Amino acid sequence: FDPRHYLGTHRYGFPKTGPHRLRFLLESVKDLRETLKKKGSTLVVRKGKPEDVVSDLITQLGSVSAVAFHEEVREI
Repeated sequence: FDPRHYLGTHRYGFPKTGPHRLRFLLESVKDLRETLKKKGSTLVVRKGKPEDVVSDLITQLGSVSAVAFHEEVREI
Protein backbone atom coordinates (compact mmCIF):
# COMPACT_ATOMS: atom_id res chain seq x y z
CA PHE A 1 0.00 0.00 0.00
CA ASP A 2 1.50 3.28 -1.15
CA PRO A 3 0.80 5.93 1.52
CA ARG A 4 0.68 8.60 -1.19
CA HIS A 5 -2.64 7.13 -2.34
CA TYR A 6 -4.24 7.80 1.03
CA LEU A 7 -3.06 11.33 1.78
CA GLY A 8 -4.38 14.61 0.50
CA THR A 9 -7.02 15.18 -2.09
CA HIS A 10 -7.38 14.32 -5.75
CA ARG A 11 -9.77 16.89 -7.20
CA TYR A 12 -12.37 19.26 -5.85
CA GLY A 13 -11.32 18.57 -2.27
CA PHE A 14 -12.32 14.89 -2.27
CA PRO A 15 -9.90 12.39 -0.73
CA LYS A 16 -7.88 10.20 -3.09
CA THR A 17 -9.12 7.13 -1.21
CA GLY A 18 -12.23 7.45 0.92
CA PRO A 19 -13.29 5.09 3.70
CA HIS A 20 -15.53 2.95 1.47
CA ARG A 21 -12.84 2.41 -1.15
CA LEU A 22 -10.26 1.66 1.54
CA ARG A 23 -12.55 -0.93 3.14
CA PHE A 24 -13.13 -2.52 -0.28
CA LEU A 25 -9.37 -2.68 -0.93
CA LEU A 26 -8.62 -4.21 2.46
CA GLU A 27 -11.39 -6.82 2.07
CA SER A 28 -10.17 -7.65 -1.44
CA VAL A 29 -6.59 -8.15 -0.27
CA LYS A 30 -7.78 -10.31 2.63
CA ASP A 31 -9.87 -12.45 0.25
CA LEU A 32 -6.97 -12.80 -2.19
CA ARG A 33 -4.63 -13.87 0.63
CA GLU A 34 -7.15 -16.48 1.83
CA THR A 35 -7.66 -17.81 -1.71
CA LEU A 36 -3.90 -18.10 -2.28
CA LYS A 37 -3.44 -19.79 1.10
CA LYS A 38 -5.99 -22.47 0.13
CA LYS A 39 -3.90 -23.13 -2.98
CA GLY A 40 -0.68 -23.45 -0.97
CA SER A 41 0.69 -19.98 -1.68
CA THR A 42 0.74 -16.65 0.11
CA LEU A 43 0.52 -12.93 -0.47
CA VAL A 44 3.15 -10.44 0.64
CA VAL A 45 1.62 -7.12 1.67
CA ARG A 46 3.75 -4.10 2.49
CA LYS A 47 3.17 -0.42 3.24
CA GLY A 48 5.49 2.17 1.74
CA LYS A 49 6.65 3.70 -1.49
CA PRO A 50 6.78 0.90 -4.08
CA GLU A 51 10.19 2.02 -5.33
CA ASP A 52 11.55 1.42 -1.81
CA VAL A 53 9.46 -1.59 -0.77
CA VAL A 54 10.12 -3.64 -3.91
CA SER A 55 13.86 -2.98 -3.75
CA ASP A 56 13.97 -3.99 -0.06
CA LEU A 57 11.90 -7.11 -0.75
CA ILE A 58 14.19 -8.19 -3.58
CA THR A 59 17.20 -7.77 -1.30
CA GLN A 60 15.45 -9.70 1.47
CA LEU A 61 14.45 -12.61 -0.80
CA GLY A 62 17.81 -12.76 -2.52
CA SER A 63 16.86 -14.90 -5.51
CA VAL A 64 14.45 -12.89 -7.64
CA SER A 65 14.60 -13.50 -11.38
CA ALA A 66 11.78 -11.17 -12.51
CA VAL A 67 9.58 -8.35 -11.27
CA ALA A 68 6.29 -7.39 -12.93
CA PHE A 69 4.31 -4.24 -12.25
CA HIS A 70 1.73 -1.93 -13.72
CA GLU A 71 1.66 1.82 -13.80
CA GLU A 72 -1.46 3.68 -12.77
CA VAL A 73 -3.10 5.54 -15.62
CA ARG A 74 -3.25 9.22 -14.81
CA GLU A 75 -5.83 11.60 -16.12
CA ILE A 76 -4.59 14.76 -17.77
